[in-house]
Amino acid sequence: MKLNEPDIVIKRMEATADFPMELLLLADPSEEMIQSYIYRSRIYAALKEKETIGICVVSMEEENVWEIRNLAVASHFQGQGLGQQLLQHVIAEAKLNKVAKLMIGTANASVGQLYLYQKVGFEITAIRKNFFLDHYDMPIVENGIPCKHMIMLEMVLG
Repeated sequence: MKLNEPDIVIKRMEATADFPMELLLLADPSEEMIQSYIYRSRIYAALKEKETIGICVVSMEEENVWEIRNLAVASHFQGQGLGQQLLQHVIAEAKLNKVAKLMIGTANASVGQLYLYQKVGFEITAIRKNFFLDHYDMPIVENGIPCKHMIMLEMVLG
């Protein structure tokens, strides 16, 4: 079942003490890592009525290059197209801001995310070997597969 788009509002929000950490932790299990990028990023929230049901965090890595650092949808809204709506919103915002390239990374075991990112137009460009082993204290497992490497994808916008 897809969410009815008129029911969803996507808006930019500020990184304050009351941002939805529980959502961010769905996509990045380290609060320390989230804290390292959240305050220097643009945050887009998907709201249904007043509930934040999705979030996308984007940082400027260099001039005209944005990296999507966190994309998460509340578990009871997953599989309904909200992640794709958030990505399409960020792509449109990037184009308005004359961003030349969008980047996003995900774990080698994140098969659903790899499917989604390629579906909206991202292409695999690199693998950051042992990223999750080097940057996270605890092992991360998705889909029964240990997360070791980060798969980097890019979308050229202009």
